[in-house]
Amino acid sequence: MAETITALTEQLFMKLQKESFVLLSTVDAETGSPNTTAVSWLYAVEPDRLRFAIDQRSRIVANVQHNKLVNVTVILEGSVHAIYGSATIVSNALEGVPFKLTCIDIEISAVRDAMFYGSRISVAPEYEKTYDKRAAEKLDGQVFNAMRKA
Repeated sequence: MAETITALTEQLFMKLQKESFVLLSTVDAETGSPNTTAVSWLYAVEPDRLRFAIDQRSRIVANVQHNKLVNVTVILEGSVHAIYGSATIVSNALEGVPFKLTCIDIEISAVRDAMFYGSRISVAPEYEKTYDKRAAEKLDGQVFNAMRKA
């Protein structure tokens, strides 16, 4: 059985200082079933706290208001990490961003190595923005700056 820790390792903390591809799982407020969404506007505030931004209209907002328990799955070269915690809305509208985003913190309760036995991730997932690169970089900068101020 893998060791459970209650905060991010230094390596994981450093990786989550910049935009990363992660999977965020919440409990659906209507059905009670799992709801998983890919998220990139997420960073580690402290080793025991993550912060992310999401469109105010996302069902994630209602899900977190109904049930604070969440999971963030991070796939890095080497392994898969499952981060469990409790989510709290920090701000319903981030300032300095051209559209309405909700900012949410996750207080980490456990971090587990979720990779199946006898294997490792050889290449971390990559993604690319499919809209104007300069516009994407500008928006990402606005969102991360606003999250840091929230």
